[in-house]
Amino acid sequence: MGKNETFQKKGFQLPHIYVILFLFSAIAAVATYFVPAGTFERIPGPEGRTTIDPNSYTQVESTPVGLIDFLTVIPRGLIDAGEVVFFTFIIGGMFMVLRRTGIIEIAVDNLSRKFANKSVLLIPILITVFAVVATLIGTPELSLVYIPVILPLMIALGYDSMVAAAIALFGTVLGFTAGVLNPINTGLAQKISGLPVFSGMGFRLILFVVSVAMGVFFLMRYANKVKKDPKNSLVYEDDREKRAMYQKVGNVEKIKATPRQKYAALATLVFFGILVYGVIGHGWFMVEMSGLFVIMGIVVGLIAGLTTTQICEGFNQGFRDVLVGAIIVGVARAVAVVLEDGQIMDTIVHSLGSFVGDLPPVLSAVGMYVVQLTINFIIPSGSGQALVTMPIMAPLADIVGVTRQTAVLAFQLGDGFAHILYPTSGYFMAALVIAGVPYQKWFKFYIPLFGQYVVLSIILLVIAQSIQWTG
Repeated sequence: MGKNETFQKKGFQLPHIYVILFLFSAIAAVATYFVPAGTFERIPGPEGRTTIDPNSYTQVESTPVGLIDFLTVIPRGLIDAGEVVFFTFIIGGMFMVLRRTGIIEIAVDNLSRKFANKSVLLIPILITVFAVVATLIGTPELSLVYIPVILPLMIALGYDSMVAAAIALFGTVLGFTAGVLNPINTGLAQKISGLPVFSGMGFRLILFVVSVAMGVFFLMRYANKVKKDPKNSLVYEDDREKRAMYQKVGNVEKIKATPRQKYAALATLVFFGILVYGVIGHGWFMVEMSGLFVIMGIVVGLIAGLTTTQICEGFNQGFRDVLVGAIIVGVARAVAVVLEDGQIMDTIVHSLGSFVGDLPPVLSAVGMYVVQLTINFIIPSGSGQALVTMPIMAPLADIVGVTRQTAVLAFQLGDGFAHILYPTSGYFMAALVIAGVPYQKWFKFYIPLFGQYVVLSIILLVIAQSIQWTG
């Protein structure tokens, strides 16, 4: 073995995601000893949500997180993130049951044959569809639903798990970030800021088109490299089992569905129709979706001819497959638990807001973006971040000469693109595990595009402030 080969094998690698998140929690705990504790007064906000009074910040007695308290933050993080944790388990179990019925393999076989010579077209089509849904209703968490559906298809067409994950995550996050009619980020932030809801739609449509086009171009370049030589895949070794399972589809005699499988496939479509109706019409979220998926796995499994034991074992196998992702969600939540226990989260928000006030107007707009990008690490929820930051940023915008519409845009850009970068984003980490993509490899894949989105964000904010954009 040569020296160069030895050096390459010992080269730097990102630590395991558990180690990364544990270190973040430890740093946050140490910070509680040095950062002054403080709180904002909580008051009723739009749509019955709790927001903060931006003029009410006061320092309080320090409550640093000691060793005994620190020992509990990961279990408490798992409890706090229980909704996402169990949603991850249930969606993994449900799709394993569907896989055992054979209907996923049949669907993949049909689609892979249909798109065999034009498979690359699926990338812009699927990303655009997912982005349109997300920009209208929000819920980037739907990527957790999309990934298990498209993963076998992407593998069968000669791509990899990274492509499947990126299609779902790019589509949902890019649409969510632009927020053309998204009530979760744009609507709520504009309500808090005293702006007409969904005003400024034209500028946000430009953001939507440009960001989606950038994402599509970036992913198609990567996908074409993988198609030409599978060893160009960042997850080549991770996909070994999936290639053995799915790439044989389409290369053999066409699979014919039995009558029971056809009825099971029809029942699956009905359940997805109910899912869309519930999310759009009744505001269903992870608890309701989880309940539906349990029933869906049972009903579809029985229709397809599985025994109750086979269905139960399918759920068990699915639970095992997503176990790491589910635990990661809770470990990531531990960072916020530490900051809340030490009462320094509000202090961080207040300090960053004050920092923006010392900059010229154009730089203040960019500064607001940097602040939102920073806060998104500790508050990865779009609505949660809006409720904490916009009561501060809206009046601050008036003081420093930034339009409130621009301040809302800075929130959207700082909140959105980083959703699929920061390991504290629970649904994102769950999505990676469902796709079988290690976080370290996703980071290497996505960081160049994220850098481009940072540049795009700064350009759009400078333009918005320069034209005094008010919508």
